[in-house]
Amino acid sequence: METGQKFTTLLKTNNIDNSINKRLSVQVSLIGLSFLVTNLESDETLFFIEKSLPHSTTPEELLIEIENTLSENTIFDGPFSEISIVYATSNYSLVPQTLFDESKSSEYLKFNSKILANDYIAHDRLETLGVVVVYVPFININNYFFERYGSFSYFHSTTILLNTLLAKENQSDSPTVHLHFLKNSFDCIIIKDGALQLCNTFQFKTPEDFIYYTLFCFEQLKLNPDTVPVTLYGDIDENNNLYKIAYTYIRNVQFADFQQHTKFIDAAMPHNHFILKNTL
Repeated sequence: METGQKFTTLLKTNNIDNSINKRLSVQVSLIGLSFLVTNLESDETLFFIEKSLPHSTTPEELLIEIENTLSENTIFDGPFSEISIVYATSNYSLVPQTLFDESKSSEYLKFNSKILANDYIAHDRLETLGVVVVYVPFININNYFFERYGSFSYFHSTTILLNTLLAKENQSDSPTVHLHFLKNSFDCIIIKDGALQLCNTFQFKTPEDFIYYTLFCFEQLKLNPDTVPVTLYGDIDENNNLYKIAYTYIRNVQFADFQQHTKFIDAAMPHNHFILKNTL
């Protein structure tokens, strides 16, 4: 049984020139945090650390973890030319841009997400798709970063995924399925003829849960798992039971291998930490 946090540091450079234009990207979820510092000009990775939490936590507990991480590593003293916070949560909804009304943002979430009366509702506009991603950021974390660093950008992880995948698939005339994994959830994105067909996030406990939801998506869109290519991203590898069960039921399974913006240390696994690598 896991009783504590897991820490992974892929690269830690102690002698970093503060004159370098640096970008800080932080991925926030209720089950973990990831921090990436890159050279803004060369996209070289200067520092990366990941904290995986043993159970789902709260925004208040997450803020304590963020404060501790930033205080333990001098590279976070800055300065930074760009800062981006990405919220990887299931508390979001996609709305056609033509139907979106900012004054009714909570209405788009309340039927499939648990929201509180004082929750701040944010949105990202994907102009090329004609879609708005409506979601709940953690306002205490936003306030902390603003007080510490000043202005910054924040997005939902779905925004990063859709922007990146649609840019790659806009010339494809056949359907493609993209599965992005966190520790206990995955995003299923299906694209056909350069247009979004489906985007949803599923919670799972077992590999059987995962494959059930995936094949259900295939069935609903009348896709053939023997012919439609499936690309995997995020927290999954060939030794993972998720991969093994996917390979059992789906014929054409592959890991993402196209070039990301960031020159990351785990170049042998380009599908890993996919959202952070593509955060601009």
